[in-house]
Amino acid sequence: MPPPSTAAAATVSSILRPTPPPALSFHTASLPQIRRSSVGAASRLVVARADASGARGEGGAETLFFDGGAHYGDLVANLLLGLTLLWLPLTLAAVSRAFILRYRFTSRRVTVVSGLSGADRTDFPYSSVTSVVVVPRFIGEWGDIIITLKDGTKVDLRSVPRFREVADYCRSMAAAEGSLVSQ
Repeated sequence: MPPPSTAAAATVSSILRPTPPPALSFHTASLPQIRRSSVGAASRLVVARADASGARGEGGAETLFFDGGAHYGDLVANLLLGLTLLWLPLTLAAVSRAFILRYRFTSRRVTVVSGLSGADRTDFPYSSVTSVVVVPRFIGEWGDIIITLKDGTKVDLRSVPRFREVADYCRSMAAAEGSLVSQ
């Protein structure tokens, strides 16, 4: 057997020899400081003001009445019932509602934000609301709100906490706009 050539031996040894790591350069950039307020999470339910100068053309402030997702009791109840295989599809629906849906009721409109990134957003003013119906769930801890619009579209808001208070607010705002049909 002939001895290996020096060129072949150099190639083999360069393959087997570990290569040094590439030189890394880090750029240091100052990041903005994030400050948290000392007020608790309940401050979300306090009336907040936002600039809505283009909402109606009047230039008034828009007040936030309710901003939240599905009731956590709905998620817990469905997770417990999900231990049975029969209830598993309803459990998956409750999990998706809990993590994906957000409801926002302001003095000018109702907003439903959904989707993993929050890209699906539905807004409608109270002037387009013709009826508001509530359906209690569990023992009245949470419920569904069905809002019918002027074009016949029914918007179903599922597992809303404080649903009676939210529905009464929606009815009063729609009545103030003059669009609520008496039932």
